[in-house]
Amino acid sequence: MSNSVMIKDFTKGSVAKQLILFATPLFMSNLLQIVYNMVDMIVVGNVIGQAGLSAVSVGGDISNTLTFFAMGFSNAGQVIISQYIGADRREKVGCFIGTMVTFLLSVSVTLTAVGLIFRNGLLNIMNTPAAARADALAYSVTCMIGLVFIYGYNIVSAILRGMGDSKHPFMFIGLAAVMNIILDIVFVYGMGMRAFGAALATVISQTFSFICSLIFLYRSRKNLGFEIKASDFRINGGMLSTLLRLGIPMAIKQSAVQFSKLFVNSWINSYGVSVSAVAGIGNKLNSISNLFSNCMNTAGSSMVGQNIGAKKFDRVPKIMLTAFSVTFTTSLILTAAILLFPEQIFMLFTDNRDIIPVAMRYVPVAVLVFFGSAFRSLMNALMNGSGNFAVNFAVALLDGIILRIGLAVAMGLWFNMGYVGFWYGDALAGFTPFVIGIVYYFSGRWKTRRHVIRDEKK
Repeated sequence: MSNSVMIKDFTKGSVAKQLILFATPLFMSNLLQIVYNMVDMIVVGNVIGQAGLSAVSVGGDISNTLTFFAMGFSNAGQVIISQYIGADRREKVGCFIGTMVTFLLSVSVTLTAVGLIFRNGLLNIMNTPAAARADALAYSVTCMIGLVFIYGYNIVSAILRGMGDSKHPFMFIGLAAVMNIILDIVFVYGMGMRAFGAALATVISQTFSFICSLIFLYRSRKNLGFEIKASDFRINGGMLSTLLRLGIPMAIKQSAVQFSKLFVNSWINSYGVSVSAVAGIGNKLNSISNLFSNCMNTAGSSMVGQNIGAKKFDRVPKIMLTAFSVTFTTSLILTAAILLFPEQIFMLFTDNRDIIPVAMRYVPVAVLVFFGSAFRSLMNALMNGSGNFAVNFAVALLDGIILRIGLAVAMGLWFNMGYVGFWYGDALAGFTPFVIGIVYYFSGRWKTRRHVIRDEKK
């Protein structure tokens, strides 16, 4: 491998040290995103009340559904870049980046148009409470308009992570987080812009983050070991085929999980504003466990991708076990916190104690969600990093649609458990990647299957 200054070589050295050093900026980046998303909830909840919490919850669900498509393809691009690096084929990186950027920005514009056309229908599908509808509409529409910048940031961050650089994405999201918190206070508290102000603060801050990261990427391209020209920003058929083959299952897995959550939450919202508000708070709490899971998954995927590209298969199990030790320990800590201080945690988001009886019924669900995040992280790192299209597609269908919706409906309606049943069904489905991943790992196919960049048409 060449000596490009900013590219990290994960094919030798201490696995634990490399994973922790690479994952720490990812953790801090995700933590900052959670913080400023929670600020949206806290500020809106304290200014508008339960209706505001419900609006941000519904609007955020719709926005996340559109955003998770970008995350799936960006994660696929990260894996492909990391395998190029591991196989020492860096001359391909610039052309691949041009293809990925052109394709995903086109997708973002298309999704924005579709979302705006069907905005009212989406709110109807979500069974948005009447008291929250106007704010939910304002929140979701604002996020849709800013979708291209959210996609852009995800693309640039994936490129940097694929090359082993997690420090600079953290710096850019840090700038965005500070800006978002300040604008939240100014727009919602100071100017009385309600949920629209919270969404506008998010879009402005993420646009700023995207512009800064894009400038950095272009200026650092030589230190990152690739060159990119204006002519590269077009669709290369072979590289698009590679991106689609890995990206479609990963995007389906990301968006299908979110789609199923929309389905589950649409039923939950029908039980009233208190239940909808608790669901929104629960999503923010779940994002804490997902924070650790996602950063270990992201870091592990890049490391697994490089080592599979370099055919150093013996390092892969070490990467997986190190990631699991972190996420499992985190789940134990979060479980202790939610069991010991449930009321205090939920009351951070609102001063309305009417939600407490509903919130207490959510506590055991939260415990399941915490451990589901821990167990799926180590297997997602393997499945994503190996670039196995079929396994990712199986997880997408089972976790994202069949089991998540099936279990939620079965427990919520067939067993008459109501909204609690929908919560339990959603939480239990979160263990699906672990079950599939165990079978995949012991099959050994992650060693013998051709890695993704060899499937590329040359």
